[in-house]
Amino acid sequence: MVDLEDIRAATADLPRSYEVLVRDSIKWRVGQIVYLAVSPDEQTMGIAFPKEERDAAIAAEPDKFFAPKPSDERFRWIQVHLDALDADELRELVLDAWGMVVPKKVRAEVLR
Repeated sequence: MVDLEDIRAATADLPRSYEVLVRDSIKWRVGQIVYLAVSPDEQTMGIAFPKEERDAAIAAEPDKFFAPKPSDERFRWIQVHLDALDADELRELVLDAWGMVVPKKVRAEVLR
């Protein structure tokens, strides 16, 4: 299981990423775009995720992934149970989410 400190460690070195507190939720942004949000109880997180892959991910791993609230379904977003992740999975999900919101050049420099 991962926790808030693991998420902070996974996001610490990502260029242009910063943490904010918005209505009791800790969120990470690039500019004004949120790519990761931790629930107030720190049990789940929402992350940027390809909309066209969301249903398949939820169907393949329903204990790990679940749909965002109806008002967020129009966005590229998915919810994740933190107790279903290990540190490597967390790092991969965070990098993928961050990579969706930064310029391609910045992403390429980090992922090379």
